[in-house]
Amino acid sequence: MFKLTSLNLNGIRSATSKGLEAWLARAQPDCICVQEVKAQAGDVQGRFERLGDLHGHFHFAEKKGYSGVGIYSRHTPSDVRIGFGSAEFDPEGRYLELRFDTPVRKLSIISAYFPSGSSGEDRQAAKFRFLEEFYPHLQKLRTERELLLCGDLNIAHQEIDLKNWKGNRKNSGFLPEERAWMSKALGEGGFIDVFRQLEPTATDDCYTWWSNRGQAYAKNVGWRLDYHLATPALAASARSVNIYKGEKFSDHAPVTLEYDLAL
Repeated sequence: MFKLTSLNLNGIRSATSKGLEAWLARAQPDCICVQEVKAQAGDVQGRFERLGDLHGHFHFAEKKGYSGVGIYSRHTPSDVRIGFGSAEFDPEGRYLELRFDTPVRKLSIISAYFPSGSSGEDRQAAKFRFLEEFYPHLQKLRTERELLLCGDLNIAHQEIDLKNWKGNRKNSGFLPEERAWMSKALGEGGFIDVFRQLEPTATDDCYTWWSNRGQAYAKNVGWRLDYHLATPALAASARSVNIYKGEKFSDHAPVTLEYDLAL
């Protein structure tokens, strides 16, 4: 079995100070895709190149203390792709792809951090531009390779994916255009929402992010923003899913799936 975790760290220094490394030692994932590293190469050097027995690869944002993604793996990739060729969004550190190619399989594991539009109209417009640019990249890639895309997509797809869906219909993360993008990716786009494949009706147990305002976490007023999207053959190999809430490393929870897959 191949155990793959996705987690928005909300800062790697913050998450590790809250017990992330001890949890990884217990959970023993084969690979963890992380988002919002909020660090630069100099911050990682000598401290965060490895987490336990997992070796890290990164796409840092140019802006200090902002965004950034990484993938820690116990397997050595055959290739590492940093960015997806976007002049606007690659400087923000939103895409990292590890390739594991063998004579019988071409496999990519991707850590992605989609923009949030919650801070205002300008960032929402940027989010829409990202979605428009990212979709054809995924479509081209899936014609060439098997894909596991993990990350904080900043979209709750269905009404069952957030607690207060009626009150959020005009808010970023649950806008009709965002949800339509996800429906397209999961329809003609050919991807599978692996969590929903295994847990088609889960509601309160599906949330992966909680606002820091009020008592959202204590009251479980959450959103499902963190996904594993997979091409069909990989999705069919998924055997179990776990959203870990025993400890709080960030405002997101780790989402771990086990796949019947050998690298």
